[in-house]
Amino acid sequence: MTNTVPKTALQLRSLAKASGELELSLAEVLVPEPGPDDVLIRVEATPINPSDLGLLVGGADMSTAKASGTKDQPVVTASIPAPALRAMVARLDQSMPVGNEGAGVVVKAGSSPAAQALLGKMVAGLGGEMYSQYRMLNVAQCLPLPDGTSAKDGASCFVNPLTALSFVETMKMQGRTGIVHTAAASNLGQMLVKICQKDNVPLVNIVRKKEQADILKGLGAKYIVDSTSPTFMEDLITALAETRTTLGFDAIGGGPLAGQILVAMEAAASRNMKEFSRYGSGQETQVYIYGRLDMSQTLVPPGVGFAWNLGGYLLTPFLQKAGPEVRARMRQRVVDELTTTFASHYTAEISLTEALDLKTLQAYNAKATGTKYLINPNK
Repeated sequence: MTNTVPKTALQLRSLAKASGELELSLAEVLVPEPGPDDVLIRVEATPINPSDLGLLVGGADMSTAKASGTKDQPVVTASIPAPALRAMVARLDQSMPVGNEGAGVVVKAGSSPAAQALLGKMVAGLGGEMYSQYRMLNVAQCLPLPDGTSAKDGASCFVNPLTALSFVETMKMQGRTGIVHTAAASNLGQMLVKICQKDNVPLVNIVRKKEQADILKGLGAKYIVDSTSPTFMEDLITALAETRTTLGFDAIGGGPLAGQILVAMEAAASRNMKEFSRYGSGQETQVYIYGRLDMSQTLVPPGVGFAWNLGGYLLTPFLQKAGPEVRARMRQRVVDELTTTFASHYTAEISLTEALDLKTLQAYNAKATGTKYLINPNK
C-alpha cells in the first residue's frame, strides 16, 4: 500500500493579499512521512461547509471573481473590500490550506500500535487542510469508521453532527428545556430535528421559505415558524411560550433575527408573569450566533427585557470545556447513527480543479439550503 503514495500531491490554497486581492489556487506540496502516532490519509471526500467558506473566500467580493491559470492549475482572483481586509489582517500574504474535515483510507501509519491499527482503514479526520489529496493527522484526530462505510458517508461526521449535538448538551448544562434554531432546514438543522425527536427535546425551527418548512414537516418537526410570514412574531412567541424555550442558536448572524428571537423569548416569559414589573420578566434568555450567513450588523431592539444575553458560539471551545467523557459519548453517537440521524446529502461531488471553476464556486458559495458540495481531492 505504501508503495503507491506519491512524493507530492495537490492542495487547495487561499491567499489574501495585503494589496486587497484574494487568490485561490492549487499548490503542489510534499507528502509528509508519519511520525509514531501519525497516519497518512488518502482523502476521498471532504465537504464544503460554511465554516470552510469563511477561510476559503473570507470577506472577498466574489461578484468580482475572475478565472485564470490553466485547466489543470486554475487560479481564481477576487477583490477584498477594505472593511473585510482589516478583519483579515492576521492572515494577509499567507497561503493557507482549507478544509476542516473529511474521510479517506489510511495508506501509511506510524510505528505506534494505535497508528498501526488504522492502517488500511476508512477513517474520518478533523484537523484542517483536508482539501488535499493526502493529509497526515495524529491518531487522536481520527475517527475509525465501521467496515463498509464509504468516504462520502463519513466525510461530514464532525462539524455538523458534533455542533448539533453540542446544542443539546449546552441546553442540558445550562438547565434549560428547549431550543430555537435558525436556518433550520440546513443539513445541520435536519440533524438537530432528528436528535431532538430522539431525545424528547422541544425544538422551535425558524425557516424563511415554504419549501424549507415542508422539508422539516417531512421529518416530523412540530414547531416550525416562517420568518417571512406576517404573523411571524406571534407564531414565534406562541411556540416559545408552549415549549418554555429560552435558548437559541442563530446561523444567520446579521440583521434583525437574533434580536427578534430575544424579544419573542421575553414576550413568551411575560405571559407567565403573575404581576407586572417595570424591569420585565426577569427570565434569563440566551441566543448564540454560530454562523454568519448575513454579514450585516446584528440588530437588537427594545423589548428584550433586562436579563438577555447574546454571544458567539464555536464548536471547538465547547468540546474543550465539555471534557473527555462527553466528547467520547458524542463521537460514539455519531458513529452509531452515521447513516440515519447524521446522514448528509450532497448536490454534487467535485474535484479540486472543479472547486475552482467559477460557476461551481458561485453555486456553493451561495450557501443555499439543500445545496451542499463534496470535494473528492483524488477524483
